[in-house]
Amino acid sequence: MKEIDWSSLSFGYMKTDYNVRCWYRNGAWGEIEVSSEETLNIHMAATCLHYGQEAFEGLKAYRCPDGKVRVFRMDENAARLQSSCRGIMMPELPTELFEAMVTKVVRMNERFIPPYESGASLYIRPLLIGTGAQVGVKPANEYLFLIFVSPVGPYFKGGFSANPYAITRKYDRAAPLGTGTYKVGGNYAASLCASKEAHDAGYSAEFYLDAKEKKYIDECGAANFFGIKDNTYITPASTSILPSITNKSLMQLAEDLGLKVERRPIAEEELATFEEAGACGTAAVISPIQRIDDPENGKSYVFSQDGKPGPISTMLYNKLRGVQYGIEPDVHGWTKVVIE
Repeated sequence: MKEIDWSSLSFGYMKTDYNVRCWYRNGAWGEIEVSSEETLNIHMAATCLHYGQEAFEGLKAYRCPDGKVRVFRMDENAARLQSSCRGIMMPELPTELFEAMVTKVVRMNERFIPPYESGASLYIRPLLIGTGAQVGVKPANEYLFLIFVSPVGPYFKGGFSANPYAITRKYDRAAPLGTGTYKVGGNYAASLCASKEAHDAGYSAEFYLDAKEKKYIDECGAANFFGIKDNTYITPASTSILPSITNKSLMQLAEDLGLKVERRPIAEEELATFEEAGACGTAAVISPIQRIDDPENGKSYVFSQDGKPGPISTMLYNKLRGVQYGIEPDVHGWTKVVIE
């Protein structure tokens, strides 16, 4: 294998040795299969291609300073995938099978797990697609679940540093009672135009308001939003936001650290009252927000004058990373050692 410069990895795809696959046929899940192929051979009438029967997840494996490799909260990823399956009529993958396949694919690609302190990790991408041929709009009778991995660097080039965002009213990420709470590809396809326009204007990502009233904070890019004020961690409540496992973890850690936690609607005007703000998700953990511009109304909500993360965001980031790397006590049982 060509020597990998771990410290210069981008957040992208790199070929690794193996992926794992499992078929759902005749009403049951089959055996785990191992493959070194990067492509899939599927029917041209597969429901994933025509009717969007597709869901995916994202999680990471970390090489820790004690030499062990840990995966963070994969049971939560299994549960969220099951929710997505219920939302778009796909068979639910049992948690035990999900965890067995994650463990297997990490172990089989151990040489691609970046070393500790490299700033990189092993990204794990589970994918479930409808493969059965169907012309009428109805669920398939056959599905493929697979997991591949790729070593990745930080999601944002600057790593843990504050970034600017821009509010968009031109686009909605998801309908209030649509598929926004499910991790399906259509949600991300719907965000591509807004994302490109934000990047072209010099922002890290777009910032969505609720689709119904254009009044309340929804998601920022492909991440959940949180704000800090008066020793309180506040995150939006919405019927169109994807439940972030990272956000769920940060809320628990905030409580552990003595902060009050609120999950409720957040009107745009309230942004002016926050002392800190951030986007959170698996890829970046926490991406502190420097400012949120509202170009349409000529407003700007500034959270960091010098571009540095705020003290509470920094504390939460370090605490969560510490748990993921086995440095902090895992009092909630969030990590699983997959390689001793």
